[in-house]
Formats: sequence, C-alpha cells, structure tokens
Amino acid sequence: MDLYLETGYTSLHKYGEELCGDKVEYIEKDDCFTLVLADGLGSGVKANILATLTSKILCSMMSNNISIEECVETIIQSLPVCKVRGIAYSTFSVIHINNKGEGYLIEFDNPQAIYYHDGQCMDLQRTVLEISGKKVYRSALQLHENDLVVLMSDGALHAGAGKIVNFGWQRDDIMKHLNRIVKPDLSARCIACFLAAACNDLYFDKPGDDTTIAAVKIRRKNPVSIMVGPPVNKEQDTVCVSRFMSREGKKIVCGGTTSQIVARHLNKSLKASFEFPDKEVPPTGHIDGIDLVTEGVLTLRKLLALSEKYLSTVDLSPKKQNKPDGASLLANMLFEEATHVHFFVGQSVNPAHQDLPIDSTMKLKLVESLARNLRKMGKGVEVEYY
Repeated sequence: MDLYLETGYTSLHKYGEELCGDKVEYIEKDDCFTLVLADGLGSGVKANILATLTSKILCSMMSNNISIEECVETIIQSLPVCKVRGIAYSTFSVIHINNKGEGYLIEFDNPQAIYYHDGQCMDLQRTVLEISGKKVYRSALQLHENDLVVLMSDGALHAGAGKIVNFGWQRDDIMKHLNRIVKPDLSARCIACFLAAACNDLYFDKPGDDTTIAAVKIRRKNPVSIMVGPPVNKEQDTVCVSRFMSREGKKIVCGGTTSQIVARHLNKSLKASFEFPDKEVPPTGHIDGIDLVTEGVLTLRKLLALSEKYLSTVDLSPKKQNKPDGASLLANMLFEEATHVHFFVGQSVNPAHQDLPIDSTMKLKLVESLARNLRKMGKGVEVEYY
C-alpha cells in the first residue's frame, strides 16, 4: 500500500504580542520527514528568536541523520538556562520518520505528544535518555494508515486556566476532545486548526500564552489530475485527454472550452448547472466519468485566494469548505483530499476572453501560483503543458 505523510500546524500568539514564541520547522529529505516544534521561554521577540534558532538547528541536524545525543547536546549546550527559573530557554519536540511510518519522537520539556490510533487517543511508550544532565524522552514510531501524532506547546495545557477550568485544559481532556473530532477524512492541518481553535475559545480569544498545535498524519496516497485550458494545437486534444484520463485518481476539468473538448472525446454530454451558491464563482457543470467540472479563470482566482487562507498558520476558520460552489469543491479536493496533484495545462488563447480583461498569461500565472501553494501544503505537484 502506498502511504503518504502529511503535516499541518496552527499557532496562537500570546495576546498583545506580534510574534509567536513557538516555532515549527520541517524538512523532507531522502524519503524521510523531520518536524520540530520549539517553544521559546516567555513570549515576544526573544522567545521567537530562540525558538526559531532551536527548530532550525534541530531540523537541519536530524534530517542529516546526526545522532540524537549530538543533536540534543548541541541545543542544550548552545542555549542558556534561565537563572530565575532554572530551565532551558527553549523546549522542543521532534518527529523523524520515513514514508513507511517508521521513526521516532524526541521530547524535551514540551507537553507529552498524543498518539491517535484505531479511532482513539493513547500514550506512546517513552524511554528516558540522559543527555548533558537533562532528561530527554524517546518514543519509537510505527504509524499505520490514518494514524496521527499531535504535538503541542504548553499554551495548550494552560488554555482556560482560572477562567473556564481551574488548572487549564488537562491532557486527558484534550485526548477526549480529539476522540470526538478526529475523522478519517480530516487532514493533519484541519485537525491542528480544530484543536487550536478550541484552545482559543478557552482563552476567550485572548491567549495567555503562545499556543501551537502540530499534527503529523499518515494516509493512503490520493492522486488528483486537473485539466485547465485547451492545448495550443487542436491535434493535441486527443493526446492530452487520453493522458489525463489514463492517470489514476480523481479527475477535474476547469474551463468551458476544456470541458467541451473532454466531453467530445469521451463521447459524453456536458451538462451545465444554473445555480449560483456563490455570486463570485460561476456555476459548475457535469460530465459522466469526471469528478468535478468548473469554470476556468474566475474559479481558479477564487481558489488561489482560498489557498492563501488555507496556508495561514494563524487563521482559525475551518479548513474544510462547506459551500457547494466550484471553488470550494475544488479546495476540498485539492487541499484536504489530494496528496498528489498533476496539472494538464493548455496554453491556447481562449476566444471567449478577447473582450475581457483576461490576458493569455493569467491562466498560466494562476496555475503556477496554485502549484506553488500546493507544494507549501506538502503535496506532490507536477505540471504538464500542451
């Protein structure tokens, strides 16, 4: 079975601070994935700098397979210890794992990670390592399809302290909450956002501490192909549609002319909808054998705006769209469901755009920007031009 690792995180700034004292860094290298969540002591600029330094050093060293002891020693010896509190200036959690779900988790003074397996949260078995006089915890990882590991800074445990709950949001309560909200079709980013939003609610929208939730999920590969625009040479129509249809996974067609070409070559009828769920987005269509048919440039422009919002690590709005318009349906398929996206991009000038403020390069620029944002989401992206 082909599996795929995805990650997502959301951060809440301490109320009144412009910078977050937590930092998440991740690297994919040689079929291995390394993610670090670092929490700088205190808040503001100093905490942000120290967390950034910690996360970048650890992520770089561990992704290059340097030993755990050497990595941790480097951080512990490099960063000072607070004279008043007697604790390190930056705590951290690290996941280092391959694309088969095999790896390990390292934790130093961050809240204990939560492991979600077979429909419920549980604890990982931890081994204590003594490194430079500090206790560091190591957990072996062997993730299976739809397993999830949730990392958090201590702001999550402080949520609601002295307001809704006396001593903050206890770890057992967080696990119960995850048991209620986690569904197999939710992405790691969506789950992290849900949990961060719950913390923000407990803080009454005024977080008393920097709070970061990071999630790593292993799931089955789900490829999606999307055809945008007709080929420059009409003789390439058949080749383009044949290659498009031969790929595994779901199929999306964007653009009126493109939809006509696909329908003609499949010998299917193109049915247009006349409903406008969103006045900014043209209605969708339907072709038997195609999972989604939308208008072109205007829908892609709205999709690009949704992708920018989806990528924001401080935006707490739901990542899964609940509107039935073309852009929202596209967003769910590409951002939440897809693990790999293959674009088939026709470079022909659309005659229907001659009297509109849409130049021939706008479509290509939209595709390039979307491809870039999809890569930022961790998707495997290929673009093929015709």
